[in-house]
Amino acid sequence: MWSMRRGVAVLAAAAVLGAAAAALADRGREQIRYKAADQAAARATVLRLTDLSPSTGWTGGRVKPDLSPGPTCPSYHPKQSDLVLTGAAQSSYRRGAVVIGNEIQVMKTRRMVRLDWQREVLAPGTIACQRLDLARSLGSSAKVVSFERIPFPRIARYTAEFRAPVDVSVSGKTAHLVVDAVLVGRGRNEISLTTLAPAAARASLAAAERRLARRIAARARA
Repeated sequence: MWSMRRGVAVLAAAAVLGAAAAALADRGREQIRYKAADQAAARATVLRLTDLSPSTGWTGGRVKPDLSPGPTCPSYHPKQSDLVLTGAAQSSYRRGAVVIGNEIQVMKTRRMVRLDWQREVLAPGTIACQRLDLARSLGSSAKVVSFERIPFPRIARYTAEFRAPVDVSVSGKTAHLVVDAVLVGRGRNEISLTTLAPAAARASLAAAERRLARRIAARARA
């Protein structure tokens, strides 16, 4: 399941406290049947500290993959129960007000990646459901200004990026943030790269996302 990591976005004293994300909703759950080789492949692919530039000042590392199912929406309930997950790895890093998360999921077959892409990313209702879920995740102090798919280079067979500008109220002031989610499918790999940053960093954020997504996708061997 392609996903954006869930959490709560809050900006206080010029620092992000927590991570913001939404999950691509599903109905049912994919079957989890880990294989040692695919677990190793996922861990070898996931975002590393050395991928970040500069590589200093970051905290974080590899974390336990969050495989919990996301909520459904009336017009969006992609089938998951016939998909089989054989490997997973996740990492998260933070530097000041910027949070970057990456999740690698290895599916049993390439066909399952294609089906998942069609059901989750291309299906009608995807954008509306993700926007609703993000708004719920952020709480009443935040407003999702918009949620839309934006252009992204075709670095693999399946590529997409979604962007959500978010306004967060803190102590009577409004912080302008942006949440981006890059989704890539290559071979049997489903790659999610999620970033949270101040809106002022949007230009440099886009360049970094492209560089990181290319590097991660190039390592995907499964």
